[in-house]
Amino acid sequence: MKVSASSLRKGNVVDLDGKLYVVLSAQNIHPGKGTPVTQLDMRRISDGVKVSERYRTTETVERATVDDRDYTFLYEDGEGFHFMNPESYEQVTASAEMIGDAKYYLTDGCTVKLSTHEGVPIAIELPRLATFEVVDTEPTVKGQTASSSYKPAVLSNGLRTMIPPYITVGTKIVVLTEDGSYQERAKD
Repeated sequence: MKVSASSLRKGNVVDLDGKLYVVLSAQNIHPGKGTPVTQLDMRRISDGVKVSERYRTTETVERATVDDRDYTFLYEDGEGFHFMNPESYEQVTASAEMIGDAKYYLTDGCTVKLSTHEGVPIAIELPRLATFEVVDTEPTVKGQTASSSYKPAVLSNGLRTMIPPYITVGTKIVVLTEDGSYQERAKD
């Protein structure tokens, strides 16, 4: 769908020369003399390259139709990561490159928001918090609990994080998916 360059906003996805770009910032510039222009800072979805383009406000660009929906994670295999739309039971496969580090937080049956373009996943949004079990950590040293020190731990998803000293092996904890940091002990 063709739209004027001046109507683009942050987060819009545009199709330039057959490649998809997400708009990082859009600024309309009205100089005292001359024609107004729109400055777009974009990131190419396929490889993450940042691009800066300038358009006259009357020019049009192709806006890509992106579908944001909730999907349920099913499994991972050699083809990639498989997700199912819980409404239509349609399955889509996302590449390992597109998933990136989000793979550590994908558990069977978890719900994520997938952005798709023509049926192909282009972006994933994880839930804010995830629960994992501590599989390895140092034993607690008596008297260490007085200070606010943290100890390293390995979680059931393979990630390492810092946890409070009172957490032991086998305890389920809640972590922030943005950076893997400890949030709280899981409520059963």
